[in-house]
Parts: sequence; structure tokens; C-alpha cells
Amino acid sequence: MISLRERLTQLCRGRAAAGRRTNRTRRASIATVLAFGLSMPLAAEGMAAAAPTPGRASAVQLELLRPTGPYAVGRDSLHLIDKSRRDPWMPQAGARELMVSMYYPARPGTGRSATYMTAEEAQLLMEGIGREGVIPAKTVSETRTHVQAAVRPLSGRFPLVVLSPGFTLPRATLSGLAGELAGRGYVVATVDHAYESFGTLFPGGRMLTCAACEQVDTGDGAGQKAAAEGRAKDIAFVLDRLTGRDPSWQHARMIDARRIGAAGHSIGGNSAAQAMATDQRVRAGVNMDGSFFAPVPDSGLGGRPFLMLGTKGGHSPGIGVRPWDGAWAHLDGWKRWLTVADSGHFSFIDLPVLGEQLGLTDPAAPLPGRRSGEITRDYVGAFFDLHLRGIRQPLLDGPSSANPEVEFQQP
Repeated sequence: MISLRERLTQLCRGRAAAGRRTNRTRRASIATVLAFGLSMPLAAEGMAAAAPTPGRASAVQLELLRPTGPYAVGRDSLHLIDKSRRDPWMPQAGARELMVSMYYPARPGTGRSATYMTAEEAQLLMEGIGREGVIPAKTVSETRTHVQAAVRPLSGRFPLVVLSPGFTLPRATLSGLAGELAGRGYVVATVDHAYESFGTLFPGGRMLTCAACEQVDTGDGAGQKAAAEGRAKDIAFVLDRLTGRDPSWQHARMIDARRIGAAGHSIGGNSAAQAMATDQRVRAGVNMDGSFFAPVPDSGLGGRPFLMLGTKGGHSPGIGVRPWDGAWAHLDGWKRWLTVADSGHFSFIDLPVLGEQLGLTDPAAPLPGRRSGEITRDYVGAFFDLHLRGIRQPLLDGPSSANPEVEFQQP
């Protein structure tokens, strides 16, 4: 098995040979491997392997999976500033800032099609995962989302789910899951944590890049632990601004503050658990393939439900730099530990879904991109339907012949 030192050496050599990286981007890529728990291959799953020709990639209209729920989906954007905290990665910048996309059940046909991300954000993402010059930023930014912007909301009150992306990745990479949950009848807030992504556009034309990347690479997990704990504070602040007396979102009346969940990918999944540990408002949580750098408290999560969904190769019992066994032992409520065969670290976000449409495959993670998206939406959606809406979900009772890739772990 390749060692960590060899992985990082190969990664740096590959970046240097390409001749297209700044030192900051090289360091960001190394930090990405570390923050992802070292369970991923060096190539970015879902956007790796044989590359399409630029002409073909430019001609493809990328598309997220269409939401399966009965509702049309709307989306708004919020810029939130937590004046009680200085930014942990860039104190000289002042107060902690967040960009948040709000997805919600909407009236159909009353808005315009929502973009996936800006072309500049897409360019920085492609550079970050090593696909610049292969996949045009315009192709990625114009991905069809099945979401409408500036659309009228439905009447009624709905559960809220907060989603936190993987370290270095923008919130847009969770768009498929956010749209799926909103179509089922949730309000969803996807959060970009300042200075923790390859690039996120903030008001005033400010593109904030990954200043945190150079600081999390401590080698002992302390930086990743700090990131997870900081994101838990971000999630708490988002809840304050969405459910408090003077909410920041114009449609906040839609939110049922008694039914709140949190989920995330990679360090975002660790953050969901940390948010539950520190904030009683979060009633249910999901970790999608994230290591528990910030551990589940010995006292548990107050009996609240938690789902661990990850790769079979990286998060089966006893496997990983920080095995999930310790977290599992401390979870004291309803819990499931599910692993997905042939999946990779990115299999739980949008990238494999889009990569498959470009003809990209990864031998280290051969699960087809569409199946990756279907499994994620089905199991995460079932979890929240059960615990925030009280709808029985046989899918979570045990193995299913319809999903042979998914294994229920019972350590």
C-alpha cells in the first residue's frame, strides 16, 4: 500500500510537472488529501482518468440528477456576517463571513433557471482538482440544476437541513443533494465557509480562496479538528440567522425550527456531528465519508439519530486513518453505518455525476456517477424523512436487493 509520504510526494511531483500550479494551489491539494482522511486516491474521483477532448467537453450540456420529490425547487443566496467572531483563518479580514444558498419548495414556473456556479468559481475548482485545460469552466458553470432563482415559495412550514461541503470544495458541489431534499419538502441551506474553498465569490466581486489550506496541514489532525469545530460555530450562526427573531432570509417563515438536521461531506460531515454535539437545535445528522477529527463526545449526542455513509474501502470497520469505530461506539441514539462498494471519496457529491457525462471514469472508484448520486440522495433523503418527517423508511432497515452496493455494518 502506498504510504502517506509517497502519496504527497507523487502529488507534488505531478503538480510540478504540469507547470500550471501556483505554490498555493499545490499546498491546497496536499491539504485536501489530508482533510479528506487519506482514504481517497490521488486522482480526484469522478473527474479523473481518461480526459475528453476540449472540443467534446465544451459541447456537453452537464446536468444534475432531476429531483424525485413532488415540489419544484427555488433558490436564494445569503451573505451572512458573524460580527461576534473574527475569521479564524484570516483574522485581519475582520468578522467571519459565510455565503449560503437557500433551497426550498417553490411554485413552479415563477422564476428563472439558477446557475450552478460562476465561471470563475468553476475555473478555480477545475484547477484545484487538476482538470484545468480539460474541462472548460463554462461547461461546469452552466450545468443544468433543475432549480429556479427568485421564485415564489410554497406556503407551509418545512424541516430545515444545513449542508456543509468538503474542505476546499464550494457549496455548489452539494447542489444535487440540496435540490433533492428541497423537492421532497425541506428547506436546505448549503454553506460556503470563508477561506476554506478553492474559490467562492463574495459580495463586492471578492473571490476568497483557500487561505485555510496552509493552516490545516499540521500533520496531527489539529488543523482539521479546528476546521470542524469552527464550522459547527458557523452552522449555529446560520441557525440563529434563519430561525431567530429577526431572520436574514425573506422566506424564513417556511422553516419549522423544531425539525432541524445537518449533513456534510468529508470535513463537513465531521462538522455535522460537531454541530449536534454543541447545539441541541440540530436533531439529526449525517456524515458522508468524513473522518472524525473532532470526535463524537464520550457522552454521545443526547440520543439523537446519526447516519455514517462512506466508502467501503476507506470507512469499513477498522479501516482509515481515524477509523469510524470510535464514533460508532459513542453514538447513543438511532444509528446506521453504511458503506458503498466501488465508491470513492467524491462519490457523495456532484462531481461523479457530472464526470460520467463527460466520459470520465476512475478505476479506483468504478461506481458509475449516476449510481453515486442515486445512492446518496436515496439514503440521505430516507434518513431525514424518517427522523425529521416521521415517515417510515424500510430502506434503512437492512440490505436491499435494489442497492447491492450498500452494506450495513454491524461492528
